[in-house]
Amino acid sequence: MGSRLRDWVLSVIRGRRGVLASMTRAGLWTLQWPYRLAVAWRNRQFDRGVGVVGVGVPVISVGNLTVGGTGKTPFVEYLAQFLRDSGLQVCILSRGYGSDGGRNDEAMVLEENLPDVPHLQAADRVTLALTAREELAAEVLILDDGFQHRRLARTCDLVLLDATDPFGQEHCLPRGLLREPIRNLRRAHMAIISRADQVSPDELQAIRTQIQRIAPDLPIATAVHQPLELLGVAGQQQACELLAGRSVVAFCGIGNPEAFRHSLEQLGATIRAFRSFPDHHAYSRDDVADLERWVESQADADAWVLTTQKDFVKLQIESLADRPVWALRIGMGLREGEERLQALLEQVAASPSVPLPDELDEE
Repeated sequence: MGSRLRDWVLSVIRGRRGVLASMTRAGLWTLQWPYRLAVAWRNRQFDRGVGVVGVGVPVISVGNLTVGGTGKTPFVEYLAQFLRDSGLQVCILSRGYGSDGGRNDEAMVLEENLPDVPHLQAADRVTLALTAREELAAEVLILDDGFQHRRLARTCDLVLLDATDPFGQEHCLPRGLLREPIRNLRRAHMAIISRADQVSPDELQAIRTQIQRIAPDLPIATAVHQPLELLGVAGQQQACELLAGRSVVAFCGIGNPEAFRHSLEQLGATIRAFRSFPDHHAYSRDDVADLERWVESQADADAWVLTTQKDFVKLQIESLADRPVWALRIGMGLREGEERLQALLEQVAASPSVPLPDELDEE
């Protein structure tokens, strides 16, 4: 789907007005029902244990209910660092969306920020888990984007909800952005509301109320995305505070580009122009040449060019149109519920793991 068509469809899902938009929503509303039935049948099979495989070590799944960015990468980094600092051998497993056969942007970011934590990527995450246990001596596994990947048995499910759109317009794909119905949040062991600082206190309380209505006993934590530093291609590091009052042009290819824009505005940057690409965008030479022309036409002589770390690890360019390019590195900070989350992690890491099936048991 082209970027313009994608943006138009998203605007329709989110309430765009007009006859064509209304007719399109009606069609998408009808199309969501076969999808919901397929999801329900699949989940029923997994609920019965059909096809679920344990791998002999605790598995912590990090996922979400919606498509698009909820901040899983910095949260996975937070979990891996906490478990590693607790003296555990940790390994991250992921599908590798957008990798095009190699390491995807999320893997490259995690490897850059946590070089001592192995990260395995492949479609078959059961095989990855066995590899991590047998060859890397992993004591606990973090399954990235795993809430819907139920073939690998997990010890707990942590689900992120983006405060700016927590429930995907309350419709399943393609009418809304939900991967599965909201009520399936009952499978989770904790909900983490990310970007909690980007909504009002009343809006945040409304999200809490809806979660509690769906899953009354589900623990809830709130988190914010914290700008940590600016990174240069040669390993330079600059304080984020340097962006205050500075003229910048910015671009990104992430699931929630407005969150990146918001971070820059919070740091006091003056955004002269902003451009977004699809999530996991693979930048070509033509893209770089186009960005050069765009920066040249939009930026003043003193402007910096800003992008995300996910985009930067793929581009690895020092400048565009003779302006320095900097990546904004983001971390996850827990506002509420951090002690409860850490207690859950410690409990999971110490818990008996899901046993291997008979055919995989070691002699």
